[in-house]
Amino acid sequence: MTSSTIFSGVSPISLPAAATGGNSPLTLRDMLFFLGMRWRWIVATTLVFLAMAGIYVLSAEPTFVASTQLVIFPQVSGTEAQRSFAEDAFIEGQLEIARSSDVISETVRALGLDTDPDFVDQAPSLQDRAKNWLMGISSESDTESQEAVGTGPRDRQPQLQIEDGRIHDRAVATLLNMMGVRRIGSSTIIEISAAASTPQQAVDIADTLARQYIQKNIAMKANASRQYSEWLTRFVSEQQRGLAEAASALASFTSNPRDQFKLAELQSATDARRTLYENTLNQLTEARQRITYPVSDATIVSRATLPLSKARPRSALIIAFAAAVGLGVGFALAMIRHAGDRRIIRPHQIAEAGGLPFVTLLATSRRIRNGHPARFLAAGTGSSSTAAYPVIPGMAELSATVVGLRRKRRVVIGIVAVNPGGGASTIACELAVLSSISGAHTLLIDAAAQNSSLSKSIAPHSSTGLVDVLENGELFQAAALPLTPTLKFLPLGKVEAVTPAIRLSSRRTQLSFADLKKEFDAIFVDISAFSASPDANAIAPELDGVLVVTSHGRTSIDDTMRVIDTLRNVGAEILGAIINHAPKRIES
Repeated sequence: MTSSTIFSGVSPISLPAAATGGNSPLTLRDMLFFLGMRWRWIVATTLVFLAMAGIYVLSAEPTFVASTQLVIFPQVSGTEAQRSFAEDAFIEGQLEIARSSDVISETVRALGLDTDPDFVDQAPSLQDRAKNWLMGISSESDTESQEAVGTGPRDRQPQLQIEDGRIHDRAVATLLNMMGVRRIGSSTIIEISAAASTPQQAVDIADTLARQYIQKNIAMKANASRQYSEWLTRFVSEQQRGLAEAASALASFTSNPRDQFKLAELQSATDARRTLYENTLNQLTEARQRITYPVSDATIVSRATLPLSKARPRSALIIAFAAAVGLGVGFALAMIRHAGDRRIIRPHQIAEAGGLPFVTLLATSRRIRNGHPARFLAAGTGSSSTAAYPVIPGMAELSATVVGLRRKRRVVIGIVAVNPGGGASTIACELAVLSSISGAHTLLIDAAAQNSSLSKSIAPHSSTGLVDVLENGELFQAAALPLTPTLKFLPLGKVEAVTPAIRLSSRRTQLSFADLKKEFDAIFVDISAFSASPDANAIAPELDGVLVVTSHGRTSIDDTMRVIDTLRNVGAEILGAIINHAPKRIES
């Protein structure tokens, strides 16, 4: 018994002796109990995830995003449906041109990004890594491909040029991950966005991408016009030769006309040749004008502006996501812990498993006076005043339950803990004192040979005790110390080879419980913890009943059931169980 601890409690909880079968439905009380028991797991896991998110938010380099908007002028014709389809296809093609490697490469060169070590050597973000992984892109494959190319003709190039090419390719890949091109709704406006570590760099990249896209578009149109002009030049030459031949034939036939119909035919062919030649010549002139003065299909309508706040990391979103994930993981861990927890935390665990008539919860409170419990001082003074002895909440209800057991002729009751430190000695003393206060002649016996805390606390200087009374019954009156007019205490005495509990089980001692029942209304026997001594197995069959004491959150249900089954096997009657050291939050 720990002399600095007094156990308060709650009303005994009577539960059915066995489960009725089937799984009981989950109630609000069960959920509240689960939260009350496992909230530390949930809070701790959530805090861990929030701490990880906070570290990431504080350590991650901020990213700023700037956007440039352009309007596209689709060159389409046809019916309304045909124009709509052709317009969508044309704009999709322009989007692919804007994100092409040529546009990005020229942007890198224009801004000198391949010579900026902060830009080239920056590590990709988690989002970019995830996107690359989903798309099957990795830096390792790029390196392998570059090494494979290096084994070909590039081996003959200077090593510096090869390294510059790799740095440029790395800068292009980095910029590709940092840019985005999208169509705004169903309009002909596209948006080119770029991310960078500084607002000004994001603006420069977005505007340069837009300009390089326009230049790429102009170059493509000029190249197409050049190819068309070359074809028209050859076609004009052919038409010119054909026109000269037709004119020559017409002139020859006119000088010597023989058939008017043939003359009309030659005249018509010559006119057609001349018309085709003139039209082709006009188209050639227009094509050459488009080469000299090309016009883009897009123009900038809104240049990029300096972003006022960072785009990534999104602190609020990351913190909220971390909190949600932390709560989910915390609940999962708490449920796993709760399902696999074999410790006793609720009364129905023992009641259903052991078929006990009642289970009592006792909480812990510390009420110390000069290093000793108040009840021992009151008992040691010999005062009969009950005002000096505080009635512990809950213990009175347990005492009333024991009084009810006495009506069933359960007079001699043993109190045994499953493990040492369970508080069985204190509970035995509590029950004895409360029984004596009610007017019943009560005897408290210390039979805990392994740890005689009652004898050390109540009668530390006693010369005789239970050991001596077992040898000589006439010493009982001298050994039993009167604490109050209705309460006597029989200390342990000096134990030598065999413990008093084992000697009592032999039934060949000078002291018998049958004789004690004639003098006392209630007898409480403090027994050594079951796991520390075999005394409980020896003395329990000689008692009218046994109360098993467990510790909340420390004693396992398996150990408790082993104690109950063992005591029943030797013929002991288990009256009930007590869950000691219960937190005050579950007193209700």
